[in-house]
Amino acid sequence: MTELSPDRPGLGAAAESAARRATLLVLADGRMPTGGHAHSGGVEAAVVEGSLADVSDLERFLLGRLHTAGVVAAAFAAATCLALAGDTGADPGIAELDAELDARTPSPAARAASRAQGRTLLRTGRAAWPVPPGPRAPHHPIALGMVCAGAGLAPADAALTAAHLTVTGPSTAATRLLGLDPIAVTAVTARLAGDVAGVARAGERAAGLPPRDLPAHTGIRLEHLAERHRLASPRMFTS
Repeated sequence: MTELSPDRPGLGAAAESAARRATLLVLADGRMPTGGHAHSGGVEAAVVEGSLADVSDLERFLLGRLHTAGVVAAAFAAATCLALAGDTGADPGIAELDAELDARTPSPAARAASRAQGRTLLRTGRAAWPVPPGPRAPHHPIALGMVCAGAGLAPADAALTAAHLTVTGPSTAATRLLGLDPIAVTAVTARLAGDVAGVARAGERAAGLPPRDLPAHTGIRLEHLAERHRLASPRMFTS
């Protein structure tokens, strides 16, 4: 149990709640070495092809990404956290969740990027919290659920973080690629707060379903952009 764990003995209910919120903020921080730090979530390829050129384009892109890939990420992060919260020593089904998410990611480039992010997130999470064992390089939402479980967070927290990162990572990348006004980009992400919350709630509700029945929303355009980006040179982001 770490100093940041919201479940450490001696904390009252109010202090536990505050510690949990602080932990959640750490995981959702854009300075984590994943997300917009190295991955654009399809933004760089969209910028190169000319379909994303300004703040209005970015808002539409983020909205579409949130209601496709974001729904899936929120559900799988929450399901992973839930499975580990109830783990009694037997296989909690993380490998099955990872395989189901793999099946929902048609693009080989997108799969590779997700696993690279997952591996980095696990390394980061294990430096701070007692993250449970699992796949070495799981998909990013699976890794996020594992880290949330290790940090003492709930499935709802995992879903919210996944939904939040679905828009903040790409928005950070767009700001860097296009030199957008950071204040205008912040306004975009603020306008999407209600959608982020709705997607997080949908992910939390789905968490108790069998892995095969979890959401399978596919953003075909995102998959195409991932493949185009893989072949691009030069490029600023890994994906």
